[in-house]
Amino acid sequence: MTTFYDPSLSLQQGHWFKLICGASNQHLPAVRSLALVYTLAGADCIDVAADPAVLAAAKSGIAAAQAATPIRSPAQRPWLMASFNDGEDPHFRKAAFSTAACPADCSRPCEAVCPAAAIAFDLPDGSGVITERCYGCGRCLPVCPPRLIEARAFSTQAAALAPQLIGQIDAIEIHTQVDRDRDFAQLWQQLLPYLPKLKLIAVSCSVAAGLVDYLRRLYAIMQPLPVPLIWQTDGRPMSGDIGAGTTHLAIRAGQQVLSAGLPGYVQLAGGTNAYTVEKLEALNLLRTAPGTPSVAGIAYGSYARKLIAPFLLAEPLEQHPQLLQQAVQAAQRLVSQLKAPQPRAILGT
Repeated sequence: MTTFYDPSLSLQQGHWFKLICGASNQHLPAVRSLALVYTLAGADCIDVAADPAVLAAAKSGIAAAQAATPIRSPAQRPWLMASFNDGEDPHFRKAAFSTAACPADCSRPCEAVCPAAAIAFDLPDGSGVITERCYGCGRCLPVCPPRLIEARAFSTQAAALAPQLIGQIDAIEIHTQVDRDRDFAQLWQQLLPYLPKLKLIAVSCSVAAGLVDYLRRLYAIMQPLPVPLIWQTDGRPMSGDIGAGTTHLAIRAGQQVLSAGLPGYVQLAGGTNAYTVEKLEALNLLRTAPGTPSVAGIAYGSYARKLIAPFLLAEPLEQHPQLLQQAVQAAQRLVSQLKAPQPRAILGT
């Protein structure tokens, strides 16, 4: 049978699974299908852009999953998380270029490396990027022969967006970088009035010198915390679909934060893939004995999306039962690595 989980218990028991749709991913049909499939696969949390339209698409996907396989308890619905940033961050950017400037004989390597199918050469306005599809991975930047592609950064407007989103989301994630204390504190003050209405706060920080000391300072800024806290160790952002080795940096970052003994849960991201659970178990960092430091969960982004990408063209996916079943089976193979082994039947009750 399809198994749903209480996200709060998943965190406490060390098998928290978060799906990252992408902080810059505004492709609404894809977000809806991702939410549908990974809800049915047993995800605990679905992380989306801080955008009302994207949030609505994710909620629609969750509702479709509930209609397909009723969730017995509201506590077993996956939590919705919105991502904010306190400054420049690779997750909050879009590629941009004009196709008119491209050499006529270019082999278009940017098109080949784009994992989101966001590069197009036939758009009416002459731009080369389908903006809503681009989630900022940056793989097109170094392969462009004449270096025409640029990355345009943006910031979420927390003061304007938070009032619209609170009441519809369960959690907020703040993306930050080492030594941005002042920027983080400013964003924290903007979000502070809304935090008591949430179930969870996550802080995501890339690996850099001084990481642990920076997180300690952030913890002091956030006191008193009204809800549980996750430290997301962002190893190699948006790279999990590239190869097995991308998971190593995420694990090393997780070990670094675990050894520091910071209050809160530690969850990996950035390069996570099908090898992450195996590596964590080999290092005795997953579901260890009580009192022993261990990872509380894993967030999967580009790898999780790649697994079901072939099925996302069918819209709405629930109107194609065979494709939906295949997509859920593919997603469950990833989710089940983190969850306790048990027999499953797709779309059963």
